[in-house]
Amino acid sequence: MLRPKLITVAGPTAVGKTSFAVALAKQLDCPIISSDARQFYKGMCIGTAVPTVDEQQGVLHYFIQHKSIHEPYSVGDFEKDALKLLERLFKLHSIVILVGGSNLYTDAVIHGLDAFPKIPNSVKIKWQEHYDKKGLDFLKSELKRLDPEYYSVVDLQNHVRLLRALHVCTTSRKPYSSFLGQPRTQRPFDTVSIEITISRDKLYSRINKRVDNMIKKGLIEEAKNLFPHKNLNALQTVGYRELFDFFEEKQSLEESIEAIKTNTRRFAKRQLTWLRNHPCMYQIPYSTVIDDALIQRLGLKKTV
Repeated sequence: MLRPKLITVAGPTAVGKTSFAVALAKQLDCPIISSDARQFYKGMCIGTAVPTVDEQQGVLHYFIQHKSIHEPYSVGDFEKDALKLLERLFKLHSIVILVGGSNLYTDAVIHGLDAFPKIPNSVKIKWQEHYDKKGLDFLKSELKRLDPEYYSVVDLQNHVRLLRALHVCTTSRKPYSSFLGQPRTQRPFDTVSIEITISRDKLYSRINKRVDNMIKKGLIEEAKNLFPHKNLNALQTVGYRELFDFFEEKQSLEESIEAIKTNTRRFAKRQLTWLRNHPCMYQIPYSTVIDDALIQRLGLKKTV
């Protein structure tokens, strides 16, 4: 009996993962699961590039705008929920597509999470005090000292992830990255992994245009509505943090928009670093047309 297949679509932000996944899903007549950790949250539509109804083109999408920004939702929670959903979907479809820029979340579904040491409350309290008194830059400098490898790929603006890594470094006296890549959990499905590729110059141009389009679509107003909740973990996100600084008169609107572009490019570089260290089975240029030849190349069966 053939095992079901999970197709993962990865790549840097703004490369066109959504449009590629939708076109592929229409060819294969299958649903899509989002593994974008910020598209989970209601009210964060424009800034996280949630696909519109038109962009979804009638393809069933899951894990988009299904959580409140006030509801904690970890990668472990996502892994459990996604596996439950896949069990149900694979009874109806032989193929499901998983797409998103949160590579850790995708990896958790495919391979399972790595096991980390239990963190004493005293360690958590100590690092929280450091963060409260010394700020984000201190966390970044300490992580760079204790684990330069993880420092090179983590979202350096996400204090929750920095704290988690520092907890592990302190407790184990080993780099956080040394706990990554442990023996993989076997899943009841096969995986076909795809990376959408693009030149660096073209990617940066697309990022800049995307940010400009977000502003035109109403990102400033969306961020203003979320501003009262700016300290929530869900809102420690590129596209919102920079506008919060504008609302607090720390910088001009023009400076905030430029900061969004700069920080999005930095985020894309970290995504590319992750993908270099976790290569996909297939690398496909962003402009590739999805046709019978590509379906055959991927070893998939087109739905008649």
